[in-house]
Amino acid sequence: MSEIVAELGRKVLETGHKLTREEGLELCRPSVDVHDVMYWANKIRRKFRGEEVKACSIVSVKTGACTEDCSFCAQSSKYKTNSPVHDFLPVEQVRAAAKAAKKSGSYALGLVAQGHGPKDEDLDVYVEYMKAMGEEGLVEKHINIGIMSETQIARLKGAGMVCCGHNLETSRRMFPKICSTHSYDDRVKTMQALQRQGVKICSGAIFGVGEDWIDRVDLAIDLRDLGAGNIPMNFLNRIEGTPLANARPMEPLDILRTVALYRFILFDRDLGVYGGREVNLRDLQALIFNAGASAVMIGNYLTTAGRPAEMDKQMIKDLGLKLAPPRVLDTLPPEGHPEPIPARAAGND
Repeated sequence: MSEIVAELGRKVLETGHKLTREEGLELCRPSVDVHDVMYWANKIRRKFRGEEVKACSIVSVKTGACTEDCSFCAQSSKYKTNSPVHDFLPVEQVRAAAKAAKKSGSYALGLVAQGHGPKDEDLDVYVEYMKAMGEEGLVEKHINIGIMSETQIARLKGAGMVCCGHNLETSRRMFPKICSTHSYDDRVKTMQALQRQGVKICSGAIFGVGEDWIDRVDLAIDLRDLGAGNIPMNFLNRIEGTPLANARPMEPLDILRTVALYRFILFDRDLGVYGGREVNLRDLQALIFNAGASAVMIGNYLTTAGRPAEMDKQMIKDLGLKLAPPRVLDTLPPEGHPEPIPARAAGND
């Protein structure tokens, strides 16, 4: 057992120590056994997030023909892919998606749309969507629609938005290499506005786009400091026609090390392993929880298919974990900071 990993693990467990950049990089060294890092990450998960696994679902309400040039995304109009293209879905389809999400065991449904960000007139559509979602009950209303002004955020919050998804995608240093149509700071400003409005923040990344371990550590620290409460961890699913179609896939053990690293740095947040889980981890998917994950996405992603919800629910059950029950929050945590885990769900170290 690595003494460095054990020392850092104990500091997080006993004092809630916030890892420095240098300490985070220690966990990434090839000489440090990934299983040692996972061992302590699992203990940290159990203490701070318990034995419940949150499951969420998404529906793409506006797809394809995107003006942005994110190099990993099949929806960009800059690339020739087989991505579907459609304008806003009928309200009935969103209502059906909310019903299906609830039935599958998801606690939340995220409305996702392509584009730089919404026009003010688009907000009327999202308000109607959220009304339809509310009719199904017991599903948190999440929205992920790009860069927004504080006025737009305030209106959506007033209409029922509990959480806003807004991924930083990669580190500040790496961001210009994967996107030129908007900046890292554009995304940060939206997160800061979400904090000021007291909206829960779901923000994470896509890994395997050419970043190194320094980028992964730097991004984790930024997410921590910007108050992200839910951290979606996506792993590149290489799509023909995009600039990253021939990128080198991440090794499964490197993926698990990344999850464990984020559990150390973001010890009290929800870590979800989402897009690319099936294609990149293959038979090692169940180990994400041993590496510190506390959430998954059930069902399909934006332009790629997931696996049947029953398989994920069986995996969670087989591991002795519990699927978190769907519920709607009556109040929001202040300043967009993570929701504290209920005492009844806390695990014992």
